[in-house]
Amino acid sequence: MNQIKELNNGVKYMLFASFLFAIMGAFAKLASEHMSSLEVVFFRNVFGVVLIGYTVYKTPMTSKGGKPLLLFFRGLMGFLALLAYFYNIAHIPLGDAVTYSKTAPIFTAIFAWAFLKEKLSAAAWIAVFIGFVGILFIAQPTGVGFSKYDILGIFSGVGAALAYTSVRELRNYYDTRAIVLSFTLVGTIGPVILFILSKYFYMSEFDFMMGEFIMPSGVVWVYVIGLGVLGTLSQYYMTKAYGETKAGIVGAVSYTNIVFAILVGLILGDSLPTFITTCGIILVVIAGIVVAKQK
Repeated sequence: MNQIKELNNGVKYMLFASFLFAIMGAFAKLASEHMSSLEVVFFRNVFGVVLIGYTVYKTPMTSKGGKPLLLFFRGLMGFLALLAYFYNIAHIPLGDAVTYSKTAPIFTAIFAWAFLKEKLSAAAWIAVFIGFVGILFIAQPTGVGFSKYDILGIFSGVGAALAYTSVRELRNYYDTRAIVLSFTLVGTIGPVILFILSKYFYMSEFDFMMGEFIMPSGVVWVYVIGLGVLGTLSQYYMTKAYGETKAGIVGAVSYTNIVFAILVGLILGDSLPTFITTCGIILVVIAGIVVAKQK
């Protein structure tokens, strides 16, 4: 009975986290109508720094440390992946942007095999192949190749996967809050540096990581506060979900995020995914679930 209760709690927490994550995406999309995606990333991370900083103040961290470069790498990859993700949220349907980011477990499996020497079963390799076919169905590259949004979408998955892979090593050396703080700190300081660079060296090809800081006003404050609070809450409940039941089950349930994102996107005016895009989304979900269960 206890196992069933833990399972139910884990599933409920992940469903709630996925729903909050989709609403956060909606706030990001609305905020992007008034500011650059770089500024959206800045506000998303400022709230994380404040909240995690407060918990560190109340309960100091205990870490043996020793991997500062890897800690910075985790923060940098997470920050760049978030830049790509929020840029896509502003320019393509929310469901598509979320699906690209949900390719991270597929890439994580590959990186863990390549860098951490983790074994991949035959089923996991088949799932990886299915995932890549799914990506091709969503991107539907033309004769000139992938579009800018496709490349950034794939990178949002790759960057997140590199960040997650480094976390597997970092958790042996650092308090969990130190690992999360590395991400939110880089994600707060990075945009400030890029705001300054944008003022003097703006290049339209790199508009996904450049922009001018515009102080929010009126309803835009609702968007950025909602973005920060819901982003932090979704992370909190996601963490609780993984603490309650098996990672494979929780990882599979996390793909409901795509369904929520498509529904929220429709409310915001996104068009329904085409048949081929829907097939691609389904293939990515199947691949992610198989990889999650293999782990």
